[in-house]
Order: sequence, then C-alpha cells, then structure tokens
Amino acid sequence: MHAFHASPQRFMLRFLFLLSFLALGGCASLSAADQQSIAGKTYVITGASSGFGRGVALRLAGMKANVVLAARRTEVLNEVAAQAQAAGGTALVVTTDVANAQDVRKLADAALQRFGRIDVWINNAAVGAIGSFDTIPVEDHARVVDVNLKGVIYGSHVALQQFRKQRAGVLINVGSVESEVPLAYHASYSATKAAVLSLGRALNEELRLAGLRGPIEVATVMPWATDTPFFDHAANYTGRTARMPMMDPPEKVVDYIVHTSLYPSEEVPTGWKARGAVWSHHIAPDLTERISANVVHKSQMESAPPTLAPTSGSVQQPMREGTGVDGGVRARMEREDAARKGQ
Repeated sequence: MHAFHASPQRFMLRFLFLLSFLALGGCASLSAADQQSIAGKTYVITGASSGFGRGVALRLAGMKANVVLAARRTEVLNEVAAQAQAAGGTALVVTTDVANAQDVRKLADAALQRFGRIDVWINNAAVGAIGSFDTIPVEDHARVVDVNLKGVIYGSHVALQQFRKQRAGVLINVGSVESEVPLAYHASYSATKAAVLSLGRALNEELRLAGLRGPIEVATVMPWATDTPFFDHAANYTGRTARMPMMDPPEKVVDYIVHTSLYPSEEVPTGWKARGAVWSHHIAPDLTERISANVVHKSQMESAPPTLAPTSGSVQQPMREGTGVDGGVRARMEREDAARKGQ
C-alpha cells in the first residue's frame, strides 16, 4: 500500500496497461474507400463549437460530408462552418441549447430541410461540475443533468424518429469511461454518463425487438480523460485548477467517433486506457473505483495549484474562452507542476 500511495498515477498506468491485454482492441483508422463513403452523408453534431465536436466536424468536412453544427455559441459555430467549407464540406449552423427540447427539434428540422435526410446524429454536447458533491450548487448539478442526459434523450428521440422513417441511421452518444467507472469529485457528471450508457443499451434492444437492429444502430463512445476545453469550461468548486492525469489527445477520440459512424458497435472505449478501465471495473469494481478516486484526489485536490474563486464555467452560460479542439490542459499542467517543484 505504501508503494501505491507513493505513486498512484504510475500504479494506475501499469494496472490499466496489464488489463488492456484482456480487452478486444479496436482500430480507428479509415481506408480510402471508407473516406469516400462519407462524402455527401449528413452528420448532425452537437457541441460542435469546440473539443470533440469541432474536431469531428472538421475531419468529416475534409471527407466532403454535410455537417450540421449545433452549439450555443453562434459566432464560434460560424468560424467552424467557414473552416469546414474551406476543407471541402458543406456546413449548416443551427444555434442550439440541447437542454431545450424545442431547440433540438428545430435542429433536426433544419438539417432535414437543408439536406433531406440525416445519416448520423452525434450527441456530443456536455458540461461538467468538479468538486465535492455537496459544495457544488444544486443548480449546477441540475444543469449537468439537463445537458448531459436530457440533451442526449432529446437528440436520441428526434434522431430515432427520423431513422425509423428512413429505415437507416447511426446514433452516436458520447459517453465516457465514467459511464462505467464513477469518479470522485465528478459525481453528477459520472451519473449522467452512466445513464447515457444505459440509454444506448436499452435503445439497441428496442431496435432488435422491432427488427431494425443493423440498419439502425446506437453506439456509446467512451473516451478516457482527454485534453479538450471541457476542463476549462467545467464548473469548478475545488479551489484548484481543473486537471486530470494521463490525458489522451483529442485527435484519438475524433478518429474513434468518425470510425464508429461507419462501423458502429454498442460500446466503444477509445484506446487501451479506456478499455483497461472498463475491463478493470468488470473484474474488480470496488478496487477500480478506489484506485481511480485516489488518483483524482492526488491530482486534483493535492497537486493542482489554487485558483482565485469558484466558477460555474460554461454550465449555465457559454464562455468566450475555449474554442479549440485541443484544450491545452496537458501543457498547462506541465507548467503548473514545474512551478510547484521549483518552489
């Protein structure tokens, strides 16, 4: 136990590396034929102003897809649309708060009016609140549920209605490793991501019973902690800068999402760390949760430098900051850790 507490991140890394060999690996690369098959398809992408959503939109546009861009930040979406069209795609901007069912209905209607069909719907928009559960205002917890769960339900509802009419379509819900492994200081976020995973499983069974499984598929993509603007956008009541150890680059998850749109499977952990965590939780749930909690406590509550004040981030209102695919969190953490060691 002493060795573990001395370096919980290293212990976790080795633990997941070993367990990853038990999991089935997945390849997220696309062939030239795959890329050609994306041309002309219509993708609806929520949370398209930054992070995975922006990355996926630009990747698909480079393959000449139609991308329907949804988020709260209209000006940023217009920037993404210009980049998408310069890359060879066709873009439509629809300002959307996914927590509003009418907004989501209007998003679907706009996509259909412009392109006639929806081939893939990607529920990617999400917000988070970091801190001890009872120190986070209940209004922020409620908004996390509204965006991460209700928003996915609203998007899934309109997408599946259209897919049933078309008799084809792929619904991708972006979950998280936290869909499987609940994480300390992320309580309401973990709860919503677990619900997203259960939703996808239930929907696939309904499709099977209706004889529609195959032409219509629901996939839950489950990323490991990834360096996107999410951490700077999250509500933060820890008194410290938001961070997470062993982050993946966002391009990895973008590749998995695009690949899943062509080759959907029910659950898609993105890479060996994500697969290792999922399998670890299947084998030893209590141990996995304890190790994960210790790692995040060390990184977030002990190693992160203090901040000036709590913030609700972009949970209640969108922020001007954080419009890229990469969030720069890894670089910031390196600077913070170097400064701490130099003291």
